[in-house]
Amino acid sequence: MRRNALIDAVIRAGKAVLESTRKPSKKRTHQSSDRPSTRRDEPVRPSSPPPARDIDSDRIVVSYEPCMDGDPDPGEVVWTWVPYEDDPSQGKDRPVIIIGRRSTRLLGVALTSKQKDNEEQVPVGTGPWDREGRPSYAKVERLLEVDPDQVRREGAILPRNAFDDVVEGVRRSARG
Repeated sequence: MRRNALIDAVIRAGKAVLESTRKPSKKRTHQSSDRPSTRRDEPVRPSSPPPARDIDSDRIVVSYEPCMDGDPDPGEVVWTWVPYEDDPSQGKDRPVIIIGRRSTRLLGVALTSKQKDNEEQVPVGTGPWDREGRPSYAKVERLLEVDPDQVRREGAILPRNAFDDVVEGVRRSARG
């Protein structure tokens, strides 16, 4: 029962993130079958999916299964490219805590060393993911879907108590 409540909280958080980043379109929206695929006004899309992106909110499974075997797993801090919120076509490599899975993709939250009062953050302490040994904070307002094949490296196993704090922070953020 508790697991379903956690999944529901993560789903609500994902929906809130998506709704807060959506901008109303002034153009009429079309189904793909309404127009030819050669239209010049269509946005240019990358040839491959981005390594990490903001998620929609279905089929999310939260778990703690770290295993430093070279593959990214829930409970680990990994490095991957994360798009900027204000311009998703740009971004940077940053540490991400993997908190679960959605189908074959990973679900995570980015880490930052900059504590901000205007963001919902959960302190996770220090770890080998930061060369300077600075305290890190999980940005629990923004859930990311990560392509496991695009993870650059594993950084560390996050202690279970810190992992649980991050998941609880995601739940609190979802409740608003």
